[in-house]
Amino acid sequence: MKRIIIITAILLSLVGTASAQELTKQQSKYPDYGYMYLGPDKFEKLNRKIFAFNLGLNKYAVRPVHILWSSIMPEYGIERIHSAYKNIEYPKRLVSSLIQKDFKTSGHETVRFLTNSTLGLGGMFDPAKRFFNLEPTTEDMEQALTRCKCCCGPYIVLPGTAGVTTRGMAGRVLDMSLNPTTYVGTPVLAMVKAGLAVNRTSYMQPLIQMIESTYADPYEIARKMYGIDSYIKSENFDRKHVLEEGFNQNTETAGTPAIEPDVVLPDYNPQCPVVDSMRTALFDLPDVDSSIWNELSIWNRCFCKKIKTSSVSVTPDKEEYRFRYILQKDKNAPLAIIYPSIGEGITSHHSVIMAKIFYDAGYSVVIQGSHFQWEYVKSMPDDYRPGLPSKDAEYLKDVTAKIVEKLQTKHNCEFGEKTLIGTSLGAMMTLFVGGSEFRQDTLGITKYIAICPPIELTYALEQVDKNGEEWFKNPNDLKNRVAQTASKVVQLANMQDEQKDFKIGSLPFTEEEGKLITGFVMHQKLSDLIFTLEKTPKNKATGIYDVLNNMNYHDYMEKYFIGNQYRSVYDLRYDTSLFALAPYLKNSTNYKIYHSVDDYLVNETQLKNLKAISESKTVLMSNGAHLGFMYTPEFLGNLKQDIIAK
Repeated sequence: MKRIIIITAILLSLVGTASAQELTKQQSKYPDYGYMYLGPDKFEKLNRKIFAFNLGLNKYAVRPVHILWSSIMPEYGIERIHSAYKNIEYPKRLVSSLIQKDFKTSGHETVRFLTNSTLGLGGMFDPAKRFFNLEPTTEDMEQALTRCKCCCGPYIVLPGTAGVTTRGMAGRVLDMSLNPTTYVGTPVLAMVKAGLAVNRTSYMQPLIQMIESTYADPYEIARKMYGIDSYIKSENFDRKHVLEEGFNQNTETAGTPAIEPDVVLPDYNPQCPVVDSMRTALFDLPDVDSSIWNELSIWNRCFCKKIKTSSVSVTPDKEEYRFRYILQKDKNAPLAIIYPSIGEGITSHHSVIMAKIFYDAGYSVVIQGSHFQWEYVKSMPDDYRPGLPSKDAEYLKDVTAKIVEKLQTKHNCEFGEKTLIGTSLGAMMTLFVGGSEFRQDTLGITKYIAICPPIELTYALEQVDKNGEEWFKNPNDLKNRVAQTASKVVQLANMQDEQKDFKIGSLPFTEEEGKLITGFVMHQKLSDLIFTLEKTPKNKATGIYDVLNNMNYHDYMEKYFIGNQYRSVYDLRYDTSLFALAPYLKNSTNYKIYHSVDDYLVNETQLKNLKAISESKTVLMSNGAHLGFMYTPEFLGNLKQDIIAK
């Protein structure tokens, strides 16, 4: 114990003294969340190298152990062990809350511990929550140190561990000193402790995989996530009341639409367009990932685990392009090809849901990533710059053709009718591919389904920029507002995972919070793309974020497309709009467009003009804004009719 106290004292002596003003200053178009919550990254060069080492260590050493463990122990057993271990950690939560003079939480945790240790069979079950509505808390010693006014200190990544500040490191040492398992050391108990450690750390694998596969710069996003998560806990924004207050707050409701919809959603209860668009997260199917086994287990055979990954060579001397697919037993079945929303990769959850819908209808399915995404860029020629739909469509056609050819050759089959379906920017590309195929059929696609395509891309990106920069109108207390919003997102996701029959009538976000969330997500996608286009190294210190945090989508278009052919972004307006496809949209009958009358990425004039050209081939929903109607039974019913009518 004395040794642990000495180590803690040394760590605390390393903590810096960054002022609040230094941590919150903002001089760019978009907030630098890493800087806001953690200050300057003093050891970035070393941190990045160790972070890269840790990813390799996880891939080749740690992850195989977790896969083995998850293949031995069913998900239910892993959860019970994890629950028991959390119960054992009661002392750190008690001491932390007492130091913070949060006596309500200390009493709350004591009752939980006694209840779960007895009625819950040593903490394996949680009757305190189930029967007495006593929610768990996440108190730890880092929170106590924060309340004691200890500054966070520099962000450090050590071999074999996740990144942490020196204050966080000191907190973890104190947490160890308060963990009863620290003081038992017999061989049998040592093995038990090792098993507990494997069980506990296995919960990190999905997060590590998500960061690696979703983001071009995993180090930077991991740093941001740690900073925001640490602040959420220190301010107790992770408590349930934050989410409950969000559901109870007054939100603006949408007005009467100016355009007559084709399909009315009677039970939608709209809030505001930007928040309604976030309801796309409710587009889900309960049986997509259901299994008694953890997702790491080799025995897990749920639908999403059955989807295979392969690759094709697109450009010589470049990385092969990865795609995912699942085939029917009858390899000659019809094929559905999915183009996802802007910046989405091949692991997009929406693409998996869409794949399940088509697969259940008898289709084989191919999932491609967005062409406006960092991973796609890596397989393209050096001069590739996504953003001109007519050119992008030709690249996409080439990739799709190679994928189809590879699968047909490998499985000695000839796919039946082919359907191409896309969402958002993927929907726009679906129609541009349709327009190209209308002039010369090379892919043999018989049906195109586009869900909420931007009608004028430059206009849509302008709206994205406006939402993303809305925070600047009210920069005061941004740190707290972002943390509270992020906490609601996390709690809502956890609620969705825990409740099999998860249904809500509205989302717990104000319009401002909706813009904070969508602004962060959309700018992150742009940052990942430019990070890759500029061939930025991942394991070296880089100043590129000073540039990225001052670039929006308008700046992107100016940087990469304004020159001899186009003198301004305004000149791009027609070529990057669906009106450039007017002959196809007017004369063809092989496509269907789903849109919403309150989609904030289009305007009333654009919708009216699109409807005039496409007539009944465009279906307007009464609510849902941008993709926010996809979970509704009315939309799903229409989509399934399109799928059945092969």
